[in-house]
Amino acid sequence: MNVTALTQTRELDSRVNDGIHVQLLWCQRDDRLWVSVTDNKQGDRFRVDVRDRARALDVFHHPFGYAAHHGVDTRLAGPDLTVTAPRAL
Repeated sequence: MNVTALTQTRELDSRVNDGIHVQLLWCQRDDRLWVSVTDNKQGDRFRVDVRDRARALDVFHHPFGYAAHHGVDTRLAGPDLTVTAPRAL
């Protein structure tokens, strides 16, 4: 990610529990929303793009559920892995 993209990215919400950091992020430049998950204990991370803004908090509160629904093995996920959350589950 370049410096311009970083300066145009806003954290809308964040939480940490048991070493797992979940962030709801928005990019001003292209108006994208995504949830980023970092498991500091396991060293895993992934992100879930949010297409339907009405589902943004659902994805934020249940990112592992959304990832599992789409067949993403979060134990093996690297920093560039992205899954897109559908309009409805």
